Amino acid sequence: MKLPEFAVKNYQFTLIVFVAVLALGIYSLFTMPRSEDPETHPPQFTVVVVYPGTNPKDMEQLVVDPMEKKIHELDDIKHITTDISDGLAVMQIIYKYSSNPDDKYQEVVREINSLRSELPADIADIRINKQIPSDVSIYQFALVSENTSNATLKKYSKELKERLEKIQALKKVAYAGVPEHQVNIRLNIQKIANEKLTQNNVIAALQSENVNIPGGNISMGNRKLNIKTSGNFSSIDEVKNTVIYSAQGKVVYLKDVADVSLGYEDETHITRLNGYRSSFINASLKDKENIISVQEKVEQLITAFKKDLPAGIDLVKVFDQAKSVDVRLSHFTRDFGIAILLVLITLLPLGTRASVVVMISIPLSLAIGLTLMNVLGYNINQLSIVGMIVALGILVDDSIVVVENIERYLRMGYGKVEASIKATSQIGIAVIGCTVLLIFAFLPIVFLPEAAGDFIRSLPLSVITTIFASMLVSLTVVPFLASIILKPHQSEEGNFLLRAMKKGIHGTYGTVLNKALKKPVITLLIIGGIFVASLALVPVIGSSLFPKSEKPMFLIDIETPEGTNLSTTNKVTRYVESVLKKVPEISSFSTNVGKGNPRIYYNVIPKNESENYAQIFVQVEGLETREKVAVIEKVRKELHGYPGANIKVKDFEQGPPVDAPLAYRIYADDLDGLRKTAFDIASLISKVDGTIYVNNPLLVKPTDLKVTINKEKAALLGVASADIDRTVRLGAAGLNVATYREDSGKADNYNVNVSIPRNNDLQDISMFDRLYVPSASGINIPLKNVATIGFESSPNQIRHYDKDRYVTISAFVKPGYNVQRMDEEITEKLNKFKFPKGFSFKVAGEKESKEESFGNLGVILIVTVFGFLGVLILEFKTFKSILIVLSVIPLGIVGGLIMLFFAGETLSFTATIGFIALVGIEVKNSLLVVDFTNQLRAQGKGIEEAIIEAGEIRFVPILLTSLTAIGGLLPLVIEYSELYSPLALVLIGGLISSTLLSRLVTPVMYKLLPPKIAMD
Repeated sequence: MKLPEFAVKNYQFTLIVFVAVLALGIYSLFTMPRSEDPETHPPQFTVVVVYPGTNPKDMEQLVVDPMEKKIHELDDIKHITTDISDGLAVMQIIYKYSSNPDDKYQEVVREINSLRSELPADIADIRINKQIPSDVSIYQFALVSENTSNATLKKYSKELKERLEKIQALKKVAYAGVPEHQVNIRLNIQKIANEKLTQNNVIAALQSENVNIPGGNISMGNRKLNIKTSGNFSSIDEVKNTVIYSAQGKVVYLKDVADVSLGYEDETHITRLNGYRSSFINASLKDKENIISVQEKVEQLITAFKKDLPAGIDLVKVFDQAKSVDVRLSHFTRDFGIAILLVLITLLPLGTRASVVVMISIPLSLAIGLTLMNVLGYNINQLSIVGMIVALGILVDDSIVVVENIERYLRMGYGKVEASIKATSQIGIAVIGCTVLLIFAFLPIVFLPEAAGDFIRSLPLSVITTIFASMLVSLTVVPFLASIILKPHQSEEGNFLLRAMKKGIHGTYGTVLNKALKKPVITLLIIGGIFVASLALVPVIGSSLFPKSEKPMFLIDIETPEGTNLSTTNKVTRYVESVLKKVPEISSFSTNVGKGNPRIYYNVIPKNESENYAQIFVQVEGLETREKVAVIEKVRKELHGYPGANIKVKDFEQGPPVDAPLAYRIYADDLDGLRKTAFDIASLISKVDGTIYVNNPLLVKPTDLKVTINKEKAALLGVASADIDRTVRLGAAGLNVATYREDSGKADNYNVNVSIPRNNDLQDISMFDRLYVPSASGINIPLKNVATIGFESSPNQIRHYDKDRYVTISAFVKPGYNVQRMDEEITEKLNKFKFPKGFSFKVAGEKESKEESFGNLGVILIVTVFGFLGVLILEFKTFKSILIVLSVIPLGIVGGLIMLFFAGETLSFTATIGFIALVGIEVKNSLLVVDFTNQLRAQGKGIEEAIIEAGEIRFVPILLTSLTAIGGLLPLVIEYSELYSPLALVLIGGLISSTLLSRLVTPVMYKLLPPKIAMD
């Protein structure tokens, strides 16, 4: 190999290149975007259709079916799910994850627009929303005040929003929890009748006065002047003085037949912080921006804004992701320091100078790895840093092996330069082979499909880029540094630590190896038995997908029966708040009644407005994950069994979103039968020990008021059905007929709402007694003369999954219960359940997500396996050598499973990744032994002599590399995280068992299957 020779003899060039690389790495470190979690870009879109007045069945037939048919014909569609309710349809369009989100968004927009002509003309709105991960709020502020007016609270909320919008890196700054102004026009029906007018006359007058048509421009002399026309209403007096009727010298103004005032829209979203009235202001970070650099600008802005607030309003920072990222990164920096210290300790047997050479290779390898990650477009997040720490234990392997070999040549009497070149060249091909094998081992993780693969990808890529860099460094910089720093040894056996290590290896390992070589078959049977016995731990350990989030926060979802009003939901929420106030570990809680909390976690999408829904975002700052889980359980017990409401206390989950760990889709066209079966399945699941929050969306059939028009009577009186519908709308919610905009500064547009007087803040059933409908003759007729009012059970929400009707029955799992085993138990019961004809079910939830995450790996697994074989064939040229090297793979599984068992962890997504990565590390160590054994045999030594000598000589670098890897990984276990600690545990356990057992298996297999070697 010529590369080490070139690097040593042209050391000036080598030095310049790697100083430049180091500079690039430092530049990348300070300029790369930082975020807490990796950025994912799912090709998923939401289509929201608003069609007032339709029931679910009509909406399904007129709107959803043709839209689903059109969308389903598109390429790369994975799933379409639709929730259909009264006047509303929400369709989720999910493409195959490999699709380009921007192209597919344009495709959806194009197809929906082309379909508009075939859909009902009176659809109120169709919105197409794109899911953007960076829409997650990095800040949530609260303006808290119990006695400030809505107008003042809104004024300062809006001002803070506008100031935050001026920070370039922020986007989607919005405030919530303050009702918007509107001009309320309360019609006096009696006065309107006395003037021989109808409500339609009032509405028409307001609409005609509110037309905003550009006047154009004219020329006057040498100037061009724009013409301004009347436009929107700009004052309350202007609204009051709107002319409703003018004839024969008589003028009727709006103020003569209605009360006009500036009020507020009906409250649909109530917000509180720690039980106190507040408004929330949220801000998100733009793509590719650095969250840490934004922090200082926001802090300065908030400090200045606080000084401008009046007495009675407090500004509180509710949520700060930048602080969380800062803490996380500082912890990782500390872990890095500990890891480097532990690595340094493990290098002491090599001697101080050799350790210095190896330590210099660490920052260089990390700098190259970081630069490559930057070039590939990845940011610094918790997973890419974990990848760097995992790589830290591996990247020194190449340098250790090279330095140890150079040291061996120095002890043999070679000069520094010659030893550096010869030793590196001798082991260079093996080092390249080891690195390529490691890269192939991590490839399946890089190419994992779906959202889980996208989420985890920065981890294996940071490992791959760093170990590739370490290979380059070990073949160039390390021999160059060794030729300068290392010196010939006084003792051929090295320093006292190395001598002690060799003596210990010879006294223990040498003895055991001799015995194993005498009885190779029995040795393999014993070790094979250990492997088989360890597999018995798999069902005991159980499996899971992604773990709970370790962030000190959780959510409480409150759902009252469908049809419950906001006031009742608010009363339930107040009770929950009273419980939370008694829990000392809770640092703050943010309440949202009528809507979900603004998005503060990457895989939780807030629920849209619904009067029977509330959500509380709870923070428990300073608590470890296990302490947080204990608080969640405590709150669950306190809130369990609350009458008339479904209260769920939920932890945040890592990875792609899963609605519930246990979920089962039941398919059927018969809606009544589907509802009955849903009851039975929910009952079945609730009886399984360990389930909580069993959810059946069809549990309650909502009751509505039905206005039934007597069409014959209406026709005789000249009353149109459309006028009846509009009158009911006018009475219940009011009609927005015009726009009001104050003529000052950055004023907002407000709706002008026409309605009838109310007895309370919200309209009640007595309104029907006060409603009059205009007739063709111009006479107002009481509504109850042409229509009857009665109660009616509404059809439940209809759900579609890939055009089929279905319902999902879901459940959460109590702590301490294994999701996989519970899922198997429920699936077995469902298989025995007697479904009606035409019914079927499918397991969803965590199991489905797991299948998607690890599915479709066929091609990459084939590439990986044959890539492994290809590298080994190039290295050894014989299939026997390949078989010997690969025989160590099961040995790491033993330690990995035992470590998971004793740590109480499950076989999670990241633990599985640990096992995949372990394959490359094990094979790399085995390759070094087999390669050196072949070299000794080529020099003329006998099989057994070569096996023993190679085993003992290569034991030192293998032991050192294993110890350094374990030292690098230990901080990931100590700094416990449910996301990455299982990965570290698997690697540590696997390294221990593999290092010990493979030192016997490889020599024994070599003796049983000795490859042919050409003599030098």
